Amino acid sequence: MKNKVSARGEVCHKLIEKIVKERHKELDVLKMESKEILQNQKKKIEAIIGKMNEEIKNATKLQKVKNIIEIQKFGYIQEELDVILYTLPGFYECQIDEKDLQIYFGFIEKPCENKVTFIEGKKTSDEVEETAKPKVPAVSCVIDTGFPTNETNESRLYGLAVTDDMKLWVLGSNMELKLFDFKGNLHRTMTNKCEGVHICIQNGHIVFSDTLKNTIKRISENDTVTKLFTTGTWQPYGITATASGDLLTCLLKEDQSKVVRYSSTGTVLQEIQYDSQCQPLYNIALYVAENVNGDIVVTDYKTKKLIAVDRFGIFRYSYSGKNKDFDICSVATDSVGNVFITDYEGEKVHLLDGDGHFLRYIVPDEGLSRPRAVSIIDDELCVGECKTGLVKRIKIY
Repeated sequence: MKNKVSARGEVCHKLIEKIVKERHKELDVLKMESKEILQNQKKKIEAIIGKMNEEIKNATKLQKVKNIIEIQKFGYIQEELDVILYTLPGFYECQIDEKDLQIYFGFIEKPCENKVTFIEGKKTSDEVEETAKPKVPAVSCVIDTGFPTNETNESRLYGLAVTDDMKLWVLGSNMELKLFDFKGNLHRTMTNKCEGVHICIQNGHIVFSDTLKNTIKRISENDTVTKLFTTGTWQPYGITATASGDLLTCLLKEDQSKVVRYSSTGTVLQEIQYDSQCQPLYNIALYVAENVNGDIVVTDYKTKKLIAVDRFGIFRYSYSGKNKDFDICSVATDSVGNVFITDYEGEKVHLLDGDGHFLRYIVPDEGLSRPRAVSIIDDELCVGECKTGLVKRIKIY
């Protein structure tokens, strides 16, 4: 195992050496290009100086001539000179976060115990038939958030996020936040605190995207809203906290979209926008989640696809549903790497494995009404129904 770690270290060293050589080549090319530009500029200036000296000689001769007609014929032809304000190439160091570097290097998977039974008692035909039946997802809890209906689009519930102490924050169409336990008891309400529809929990605090002000904000225990950082000219949408404590955010600007990893202080650690062919990965990145293996899964509102990249931002797979009417919305992952996608118009949840292979649909007997928000708690599914304002906790295994 240590040999594998050492080999990984050698690969990283070679990669760094390759990057250093590439930067050296870039500087050599810039040096040649700059030299050529400056030499051409020098020749042009020397030519103009030569013309000016010639005109000065002619003007000096005319001073001695008393013929007014010859003087009137003389006219100085002024040429415009484009001056190049040249700046030397600069090298800008990007900050390397040790935690982020460890993620890219690799991790040690701890050993686990799996019990294997070699001798089993014979099962009856009824038991075999019962085992073969797929388990129907069962709703174990329903929370009525009580959000009013949005008059524009008849929506009630936009987002939800599970806390570390097994409670649920829900965001309504009236921009009101409510904290429930899973018995349906309301613990807290915050009004007019959130100017966006995307929320997550980071270090016990609510973090949300303020799309109007291009800002990521946090709500503290005393309901104070604090600006964490701005996203410049890019509008933030989907947001999630990662295992390393960073934030992954979907950003949109005109016809461009990308996913950016920020530190808790707003330092850009990683940008994911293009594939290996320099083609855009996303059209409108809407929701984002991190899987246990480090994959970053994103729902694209325009292409109606789920796009997955690995922790380095390299494309892994995409999923566009089993039917043409697939209306992808939000996404979540569980502790074993499964991926859950809400299908808004299809009124179901799509379950994929960690490699993007479709496993099955999740639809409880009670059905789902316009499922939008989704989250995982103890490997059970929490689905927020947009039009009813209900949150359903569903047992799926």
